Amino acid sequence: MPTSSRLTSNLAGISLRTPVVLAAGTAGMLDEMNDVTKLSQIGAVVTKSITKEPREGNAFPRITFTRAGMINAIGLANPGLETFNRDIAPRVASVPTSVIGSIAGDTIEDYVAIAQAMDAVENINLIELNVSCPNVHSGLEFGADPGALAELIGAVSSTLNKTKLFVKLSPITVGTPHTIVDLAKVAIESGGHGLTLTNTVPAMGIDVHTRKPILSNTTGGLSGPAIHPIVVRLVHMVYSQFAKDAGIPIMAVGGVTRWHDAAEFILAGASAVQIGAGSFANPRTGLKVTKGLDRWVTKMGASTITELVGSVIV
Repeated sequence: MPTSSRLTSNLAGISLRTPVVLAAGTAGMLDEMNDVTKLSQIGAVVTKSITKEPREGNAFPRITFTRAGMINAIGLANPGLETFNRDIAPRVASVPTSVIGSIAGDTIEDYVAIAQAMDAVENINLIELNVSCPNVHSGLEFGADPGALAELIGAVSSTLNKTKLFVKLSPITVGTPHTIVDLAKVAIESGGHGLTLTNTVPAMGIDVHTRKPILSNTTGGLSGPAIHPIVVRLVHMVYSQFAKDAGIPIMAVGGVTRWHDAAEFILAGASAVQIGAGSFANPRTGLKVTKGLDRWVTKMGASTITELVGSVIV
């Protein structure tokens, strides 16, 4: 299936051959998905989130499936920055699609160190900042505290020479005085170039026979079709209330298992869509979504998919 020029997308000046992206933590460390799908026909792949020090992650079990998705508490298992620099970064140039580097950390210093390392990799031109990590100094997620979020993004963005910075926000702001639109504005005003909406939704599963939590970590993050309508609303909110007028691109992620889901995100205001749990169900989901979007653009009478971004009629 050749990639159609109708699907070419732009993320803050970074051109993708299609708007379909494989999400962090669901596509291996880098290019492992090329064994089961065709990365050359995907817009981009996001690396597994890298932290400064290696992490084994949470104890097993750390994934459980629900009727409409899955709950995971992987715990950011990854080999750490040193191994990334030695073993992974040199392979980026050989990946047959764009590579987006994902960063996580406990301190601003950690984030900055990883961002600098990724910025030095020639073929990484976009970084995704996972701000749903707790700040060790306050205990709050960076993304839930506007002050900490601004400080983090300002520090990271000031160290970048060529790489664009997307900020991946949490879908949950209940219990705080801030909406996701407020946090999106802070992310961009502090130096971000785009937004990824959203991370997983906090959730829990219980074994009704043992009466114990299914996950060793007790709680985890819900992903898959169950959260899709939630994220569609959040993308629409951020796009219509801020990103559209500011010219800020959005990558939407949450429950994309078919092209219709991706099309909803596009209409809500996303310039690109990420596939996470959908790749576990079928590693070729990205290819199926790409093919469906291509047909949809033609059926809608548009010359490019960008014409349909944010075009929901309300």
